[in-house]
Amino acid sequence: MSWLTIIGIGEDGVDGLSANALEVLERAEVIIGGQRHHGLSPNITAQRINWPSPFDALIDEIKSYQGRRIVILVTGDPLWYSVGARILRAIPADEVTFFPQLSAFQWASARMGWSLADCETVTVHGRADSQILPHMAPGVRMLVLTQNADTPAALAKMLCDRGFGGSRMVVLAALGGDREERFEATAENWNHVVPDFHTMAIECIAGENAQWYPRTGGLPDQAFVSDGQITKQDIRAATLAKLAPYPDAILWDIGAGCGSASVEWMRAARGAIAVAVEEKPERVKMIRENTVQLGAEKMRVIEGNAPADLQGLPQPDAVFIGGGLSGDGVFEAAWSALRPGGRLVANVVTLEGESRLIDLHGEYGGEIVRLSVQKAESIGPYRGWRAAMPVTQWSIIKPWEGA
Repeated sequence: MSWLTIIGIGEDGVDGLSANALEVLERAEVIIGGQRHHGLSPNITAQRINWPSPFDALIDEIKSYQGRRIVILVTGDPLWYSVGARILRAIPADEVTFFPQLSAFQWASARMGWSLADCETVTVHGRADSQILPHMAPGVRMLVLTQNADTPAALAKMLCDRGFGGSRMVVLAALGGDREERFEATAENWNHVVPDFHTMAIECIAGENAQWYPRTGGLPDQAFVSDGQITKQDIRAATLAKLAPYPDAILWDIGAGCGSASVEWMRAARGAIAVAVEEKPERVKMIRENTVQLGAEKMRVIEGNAPADLQGLPQPDAVFIGGGLSGDGVFEAAWSALRPGGRLVANVVTLEGESRLIDLHGEYGGEIVRLSVQKAESIGPYRGWRAAMPVTQWSIIKPWEGA
């Protein structure tokens, strides 16, 4: 039975609530929310609690009032880039009742006349602005939950820096209320002063020299900062296909180099997370630069060695060993941690690495292939094929116990 109620509220305040939501709110003994939420429900008598600081203390705050009639007020839909998902990680769903309101995305799509199903919905609230980068492409329409009044100018610069200066930008503030406002300009001409609380709509228009990258595997090598130790584009595309990214899945990238495989994993699927383990400090720095430039700043980067520094990491759904397969215990630690049904892919270029890989293939099974890429290059006035160093790749799906 639920003891906690989470109610979405809009700019029209209690007037926009359903009869059931309003009844629960009026009976509440404790109401938790931001100052804005309290201001939208001023005539409800209850003990008022503001969001705790730090915000991570929210769960303990909520549980401390268990046994009383508790309501949490949030903006719009509690389960769409809001606190609902965080609360459900700590409190069972059958103990929580939700009353959603129209989300900012729904309001914005209605005001823009855009089909919500055809828009990319992104949040940079409490997150890096680079979260928009994986979605940036010609003709894409984005709806963005922003951090504050500075966000539009920051995103405008990001668009301009990548050749999308002609993109249409619209800021929509106080949606659905009496104080609703709209600000519009192209990214290259953005100079509006806007309220802190707003939603952005961006229609990406690519200029002649626009730079953007697909979310499928195989970004050009020059998209990454590297010292040459990088899983090359064609090999990386084949590797990502075998790793098979999917939403919210966790990758361990062991011997990550410049982090190219990890970055592509995170770009490929919503919520996918990579843990990149790399021993060289200069390469760790490169990984961090690449996460910023390519929209993967939520990546966890560990300066360390396998297998020692794999202890305590979240269980992986996939493992990529791009370096260090020959090290003592590296495969064993990764294989032991990998969840049943998860995928492991290892790439090697040395004879020693290949020998180890062949032995593992013989013991565990899976698929082993040799990947060779040749590119046409100039030879005087002519052209010829130049072969890159071949890569031997082993891929395997971990069986379920008893299978």
